[in-house]
Amino acid sequence: MSDDDCSLVMAEVWALLDGEVTDDKRERLRHHLDACPACLQHYGVEERIKNLIATKCSGEKAPEHLVARVRLQISRTTIIRREY
Repeated sequence: MSDDDCSLVMAEVWALLDGEVTDDKRERLRHHLDACPACLQHYGVEERIKNLIATKCSGEKAPEHLVARVRLQISRTTIIRREY
């Protein structure tokens, strides 16, 4: 494996984890991961991070008053930018 191959695979790790790659690309990435222990280890770390984030952040929602304030600020920003 060349360092270039590994760099390309690592650039796609999150897309692979999120299921945002084509079937063909998924197969090529999986083939590389099966043949490259260093990339497989890195992939495993990223997968654990993604799972940890999903576990710790699931179910939490911002308070409704905060959501309303953010929406208001976004609409104000959009209106201001459109006037220019």
